[in-house]
Amino acid sequence: MPVTYARQGRIGLITIDNPPVNATGQAVRAGLMEAAQAFAADDRAQAAVIFCAGRTWVAGADISEFGKPPQAPFLPDVITAIEALEKPVVAAIHGTALGGGLELALGCHARISAPSARMGLPEVTLGLLPGAGGTQRLPRLTGLAAALDIITSARQIPAAQALELGLIDALATGDLTADAIALAETLAGQPPRRTGDLPAPDADPAATDALKATLARKLPGQIAQTIAVDVVTEGLALPFDQGMAVERAGFLALMDSPQRAALIHAFFSERAVGHLPQLRQAQAAPLDGVGIVGGGLMGAGIATACLLAGLDVTLIERDDAAASKARGTVAGLLDGAVARGKLAADRRDTILSGAFRTDTDYAALSKADLLIEAVFESMDVKHQVFAELDRVAKPGAVLATNTSYLDVNAIADATARPGDVLGLHFFSPAHVMRLLEVVVADRTSPRAVATGFALAKRLGKIAVRAGVCDGFIGNRILSHYRAAVDAMVLDGADPIAVDRALTDFGFAMGPYAVTDLAGLDIGYMTRQRKAADRHPRDRVPVFADRLYEQGHLGRKSGRGYYDYAAKPPVPNPDLPALLVAVRAELGLTPRDFTDAEIVARTMAALVNEAARVVADGTAARPLDVDVVMLNGYGFPRWRGGPMHWADAHGLDRILADIRHFAETDDHFWRPAPLLVDLVATGRRFADLNKEPQS
Repeated sequence: MPVTYARQGRIGLITIDNPPVNATGQAVRAGLMEAAQAFAADDRAQAAVIFCAGRTWVAGADISEFGKPPQAPFLPDVITAIEALEKPVVAAIHGTALGGGLELALGCHARISAPSARMGLPEVTLGLLPGAGGTQRLPRLTGLAAALDIITSARQIPAAQALELGLIDALATGDLTADAIALAETLAGQPPRRTGDLPAPDADPAATDALKATLARKLPGQIAQTIAVDVVTEGLALPFDQGMAVERAGFLALMDSPQRAALIHAFFSERAVGHLPQLRQAQAAPLDGVGIVGGGLMGAGIATACLLAGLDVTLIERDDAAASKARGTVAGLLDGAVARGKLAADRRDTILSGAFRTDTDYAALSKADLLIEAVFESMDVKHQVFAELDRVAKPGAVLATNTSYLDVNAIADATARPGDVLGLHFFSPAHVMRLLEVVVADRTSPRAVATGFALAKRLGKIAVRAGVCDGFIGNRILSHYRAAVDAMVLDGADPIAVDRALTDFGFAMGPYAVTDLAGLDIGYMTRQRKAADRHPRDRVPVFADRLYEQGHLGRKSGRGYYDYAAKPPVPNPDLPALLVAVRAELGLTPRDFTDAEIVARTMAALVNEAARVVADGTAARPLDVDVVMLNGYGFPRWRGGPMHWADAHGLDRILADIRHFAETDDHFWRPAPLLVDLVATGRRFADLNKEPQS
């Protein structure tokens, strides 16, 4: 039984035991309803406490029920029944009280928490709003401003702050169970204090409008947060029962929204990417010691990520001066973590004095379990590094390259242990970005693959398996849709208008703002590297090369597509004339592009190449593409990822667009065979999202 009822003296004890997180599945809801009835009927019980077994209070809904028809009893009804009891009920909170778990606590008549507990209402991250009374009970305890912040930010608040806000009534000073029972003893025999009976706070229309404007600016295109604000304020202006009806209507409307479907897809996809046969075939290598070669921004970022995760790190540089500079970079990144409250100052000092060291001798890596190369993107340089790693690494050590583009099979040829070699493509800044592409070469062993995924878990990152090709999953797709937007600029589109259209679509940044951030030298060097293999009909972004040649490298030089001397940045005033000159040089007659066409061409190019990436096995499934683009490339999460978006938009419409664009450029706009096949057979990318078999 996931819920049991017992009594200790005059205190009823209701215990939820539904591991691992005591989720509010149907059996728990039914058990709570039965336990509430048993408590009500127990004449010897004058108060009750709801406890949770294990490591946490109720941490949310049962995700196994997502997408299935709801089953009675429903959580709002369960909480209403508990709140309506004639005898007081205390919630004893530990671990995390999230979503429906916090709403359950709000329906109790008093709340006591372990000091380490955290609480929140994260429903907006799934495109929903609290649907079991959270929008109406929380403001009655905390006030309107605090409640709106908790609901729209989805953040978890610590127990001490919850006490200050009035969300809980007490912090346990000793054993939570004993303190909760003691609190129930003080309430026994008294009328229950029902949260729903408390007065509703008045709304300040100006403050509410300001919050909605802020949300629209910070979260363009997303609807759950602003609808939640409306539900809270409209519901509080009505009697409690009517306010609950407003909440339910808003919740059900969001349940049917495309954004909710997209966000649920993103949620489950991020959990599915690690379901790979290789991870069941071998155990990961130990991760006690990590060696890193290269102390530039990427290497230092990787080192910082490992140190923040509690790993021991040795970093190798070419000479003492470079090693000292790398140490300073890592120290600076750790200082930033301290400033943001992510790391205690004494912990930083311990890391720098013990867990982190730099050296210039590869022999210092002889005891490392995992060695990560993060040097310049040159095959010759990487071969030299891997030959050294092969020489000094202990048997069984995993050797990883952080290359963004280069052939991991060729890098593995520099060693006598290719089975231990894989790619670990971190995204910059490595100590911040969540994505890690685990690149599996032809001879990479399951043990090495498992180690890559284990490292990602240790670092708090999302790992996605990728095959070997130029750019792997993300950069390969990026290069293709960048070619599409560059072609539009050659043909007359304004780069600033392209950025605007795509940020309006939901991208975190436009492609030209991203280029300025990364540096125009990166794209220039990539084009130079690939120039020998360029097809005669490939369209070269000559305007980008001209900017580079003029020393305009983006933010690092102060000017690229934008001028960063201005605050905020403004479009580069020299860019229009440069574009006119380039188009004239190439004999191109410019035309206008609407925002809709910019989006259509960009998304068609992205989806078309992503279909090839799935078809050739570079990505195991369409969902792997979605996770990469969501976590590494700023694709709008509320659209679910490009493959989910394509299914919702209509694969037939995308294929028709590609064929239309091919009328003027049948070299670039060639439909991917997988896309053609899916349209012909009436299937979607979602139909391919099964666990890979190999």
